[in-house]
Amino acid sequence: MADAMKVANASGSVSLAAPVAHSRAWADFVTLTKPRVNVLVLFTALVGLYLGSNANVSLGRLLHTVIGTFLVASGAAAFNQVFERDVDSRMRRTARRPLPAGRLAVTEAAWFAAGLSAAGLIELALGANLLAAGVALATLTTYALIYTPLKQYTSLSTVVGAVPGALPPMIGWAAAQNTLGIEAWTLFGIVFFWQMPHVLAISWMYREDYARGGIRVLPVLEPDGASTARQMISYSAATIPVSLIPTLVGLAGGIYFTGAFLLGAMMLGLSVDFARHRSIERARRLFFATLVYLPAILVLLVADRTP
Repeated sequence: MADAMKVANASGSVSLAAPVAHSRAWADFVTLTKPRVNVLVLFTALVGLYLGSNANVSLGRLLHTVIGTFLVASGAAAFNQVFERDVDSRMRRTARRPLPAGRLAVTEAAWFAAGLSAAGLIELALGANLLAAGVALATLTTYALIYTPLKQYTSLSTVVGAVPGALPPMIGWAAAQNTLGIEAWTLFGIVFFWQMPHVLAISWMYREDYARGGIRVLPVLEPDGASTARQMISYSAATIPVSLIPTLVGLAGGIYFTGAFLLGAMMLGLSVDFARHRSIERARRLFFATLVYLPAILVLLVADRTP
């Protein structure tokens, strides 16, 4: 056996395994950060920064805000997977994540999460301002320390989880303005109310998997879907007037107003459609509509921003 190992080393087959394992480890660390989710986080933060900067964004402020927000969001995502590793192991969608699959140790993932979070907060505090860092800290703590454990106890966790999800545009606005006015809170409101039909649609589509994991989303607690449908309609309807506020406060013009109303009406219509036919297909339609809604309304807001 020893001779065989020496031959393998001499031939180079073992030396090739180390880089492969190393690359897989780095890929697993990247997976901990939930990069696809963070694309949307960065996008909303950049919209807040742009709107708060009166369209004159300095390169330094832009880089500090992007890097800091990305690091904090990545740290929060990693902490989420550290705390939910047992839950993830019971769910088909998440069982192959690095921690439940055993590819990373809990301690190294926890240190990774802590390092990213600390670096991001320092980056925002020194490169942007303390207010932006404070909003980022609120995002981190509400997501990792409140929302994540609450998911196993109450369906209200969905509402709680919408708070950190809606804070990134406020990070951007705070980085630009060093204050949080009605415009920043309006951005928060749009993203907050948008998240509810978005998350409820996901919860309905994967309710069986959430049940296996012990996640107490509304479709798991009330399988007939009636309460889920009512909440989808309520939050979709609330999104419409909230999304019109930017025009009323002088942040955007009439083109945005019209577009926001039509996008909101689309989401509301699909929520009503789900209420009439509570199926995975209808939930999936609503889910994809929400994926269109948020980028579209934010692009409209940027394009029709008033001087």
